[in-house]
Amino acid sequence: MKKIMLTLCLVLFVSSAYAGSCPMLAKNIDEKIKKAQELKDQGMDAHNNGDHAKSEKLLNEALALFKS
Repeated sequence: MKKIMLTLCLVLFVSSAYAGSCPMLAKNIDEKIKKAQELKDQGMDAHNNGDHAKSEKLLNEALALFKS
């Protein structure tokens, strides 16, 4: 019975420890989305100005954020 109670307590405490990382993960996602949007906007500005090499470079950087 002691082993069952000990196991149950450990599972409950470990689960709650992992639950605390959700806000940090969400913040990291928000930061990547913001950075990707900035790079996309800069890339489209470069495209509209005729600098297609710079545009491709910036847009590929934005895509790379989602691969990491």
